[in-house]
Amino acid sequence: MSENKKTKKPHLGRGLEALMGPISKLKAESQETDHNVNFPPDAKLEIAKSELPVSQIRPNPYQPRTSWNQEQLLGLCESIKVNGIIQPIIVRKSGDGYQIIAGERRFRAAEMAGLESVPVLVRQATDEEMLELALVENIHRADLNPIERAKAYLNFINSFNLTQTDAAKRLGEDRTVISNYLRILDLPSEIKQMLSDGKLTMGHARAMLALPSDELQRKLANRAMAGRLSVREVERLVRKHLEGKTEPKEQKKEKQAHIIDLEKRLQSILGTKVNIKANKRNQRGRIIIDYYSLDEFERLTEKMGLTQTESI
Repeated sequence: MSENKKTKKPHLGRGLEALMGPISKLKAESQETDHNVNFPPDAKLEIAKSELPVSQIRPNPYQPRTSWNQEQLLGLCESIKVNGIIQPIIVRKSGDGYQIIAGERRFRAAEMAGLESVPVLVRQATDEEMLELALVENIHRADLNPIERAKAYLNFINSFNLTQTDAAKRLGEDRTVISNYLRILDLPSEIKQMLSDGKLTMGHARAMLALPSDELQRKLANRAMAGRLSVREVERLVRKHLEGKTEPKEQKKEKQAHIIDLEKRLQSILGTKVNIKANKRNQRGRIIIDYYSLDEFERLTEKMGLTQTESI
């Protein structure tokens, strides 16, 4: 790989390991998809009970997931029947029982398998840590649909009175990622349902946000779903619509030849529409660079030598 190739900034760089601290990891079960949760040497753990009855354990009240893939749970259930649970469920004491901090998928599969007790590690955790860990655990496994993830970010921000920047630092995430997810909550309910059902992706949604009305967004979403359009195809349709709103062509004919040539050269370099508006003497004016999605905006700012934090 070329040394000059830019390394993509990892999302959730802190993740569970940075939140909980490093220690030796537990061996992963072959069909288990949950990530290991690591604790620092001085973590406040109570390991007096290596197992707890399933009846004493309750789900995480801050769990951002609202739907569970039954096929995946059944597969994990069959694995648990054969091999048992290798990774313990992380719980905290709550009243006369325990609440799950991490490992709810394993717990649900264990219930399906008919287990009466499960291995656990008991840890002290605040409500804030419960929400943070549940969010990180799911996002780290890319296990939430876009709407669940967006609502989880919003809940995290509102619950603890954080700014988007604060939330990004806490979760080890880029601020622009959180901002993008929060924006899709403004889409019409029909489109949000398509995202929840997996019929559209986050890329489709981000492209549609550029359209000026809910009706146009609905029409394009239905077309994208029916025609199984790619994200790039949707972006092209959005661009085509927005370009139809530009200035009349007769105004372009009034431009001098060298201005038109310069526009073409800039468009070739940047890969997007460029409009130069000069005054009659060509001594002053404006250069307008169009972009049609946040991905394209980030690409353009990188071409112009701007970092992400400088451009947003």
